[in-house]
Amino acid sequence: MEDWKYDPAHDLGLPMKQRLRSLKRESGLIESIARLGWRAFIRTYLTLWHRLSVTGREHLPAEPPFVLICNHTSHLDAITLAAAMPASMRDRVLPLAAGDTFFETPLLSAFAAGLMNALPMWRHNCGRHALKELRERLIEEPCGYILFPEGTRSRDGTLLPFKPGLGMIVAGTAAKVVPCHLGGAHRAWPPGKRMPRPYKLRLRIGEPMLFDSVENRREGWEQIATQARAAVESLAPKA
Repeated sequence: MEDWKYDPAHDLGLPMKQRLRSLKRESGLIESIARLGWRAFIRTYLTLWHRLSVTGREHLPAEPPFVLICNHTSHLDAITLAAAMPASMRDRVLPLAAGDTFFETPLLSAFAAGLMNALPMWRHNCGRHALKELRERLIEEPCGYILFPEGTRSRDGTLLPFKPGLGMIVAGTAAKVVPCHLGGAHRAWPPGKRMPRPYKLRLRIGEPMLFDSVENRREGWEQIATQARAAVESLAPKA
């Protein structure tokens, strides 16, 4: 048996504003309870308003580390993928959200961090240091991420090229990458629209992929991006 070791929270002592934006932020009891209520509300909303159907739940890993990846066309994407996860993982699965959208104001930061359990990704200033920090947390904690490798919402609903950031996080690790495809979200709430419309959502979850033998360098990152995009694209319904 290992000796007991005191390990204080990694965000201990940070001012509230800095804590909400920190990649090291940890959940407390209040946030965990709040997420239970948020999860119940979102699942009810998605079921009644969008008639959400999910196929492939059996492919969801029972334990982290893992990264759920998906096409990105709407603000509905992250909450839908999070709602598909078991309630027991609500504090261990962290959506990676656009910092310049969800963490610009204190109110938005509190919503994104407190209810969605999101971590900020600053799209115009996301260097290797931040990705290295995410990689370390994914493996050492371990935890799960929800990530959209396109880097931004598609304006016309088509699948954009995947950026290499996914590879920088998972290359050479034991983290599973779970491809997903969410259909209907672009019609329901496309970029530029203020409110979502009651279109049906269909989430398809594919078999996990492992990139533990891929080297953690540029060629490996690009290989992962290519394979991951093909896996997500294969889940899209055929015309």
